[in-house]
Amino acid sequence: MTTLVGRPNVALLVVDMQNGVLAAAYDRDRVVTAVATLVDKARDAGVEVVWVQHNDEELVSGAESWQYVPELVRRDSEPLVQKEYGDSFEDTELEAVLAARGIGRLFVAGAQSDVCIRSTLHGAIARGYDATLVGDAHTTEDLSRFGAPSPDKVIAHTNLYWRHHTAPGRTAGTVDTADIDFAANSRA
Repeated sequence: MTTLVGRPNVALLVVDMQNGVLAAAYDRDRVVTAVATLVDKARDAGVEVVWVQHNDEELVSGAESWQYVPELVRRDSEPLVQKEYGDSFEDTELEAVLAARGIGRLFVAGAQSDVCIRSTLHGAIARGYDATLVGDAHTTEDLSRFGAPSPDKVIAHTNLYWRHHTAPGRTAGTVDTADIDFAANSRA
């Protein structure tokens, strides 16, 4: 039910699954496996996979920390969007990439749950997209020393509030990797 006219297509948005981002990530290997499964499912269904890559003083373009984890390999034909802010839409070409492909519904996976995943979900909904969080395919690091809840609680809370998120004319919610059927969702 996206509010974007003429945008019936679906995409998997893979956010910041980079070496430096995942170096201390909670349940890293399980989440990487879930994201790899999603990528395979999307490709098998002919659904676009759009990759997002963060750039900052700790994730310098070209550095090892900036690279995607080796378990995830982007195909040359799959768009790669560079970003500098938490919201993958903010000051990037993401909107143009999605518009050119007629995409109005996003499945979002990646890192970090409490920053870039949340920001991107809210950015998508605010721009008129349907945005579904893949509840078992996002992670974060332990920031409890700064007063944050433990990572498992951050992930659970993100899933809880996005499961019940609403906006006029748009859908939100969560789904687990095993329950996604991209073929059934490939057209609105």
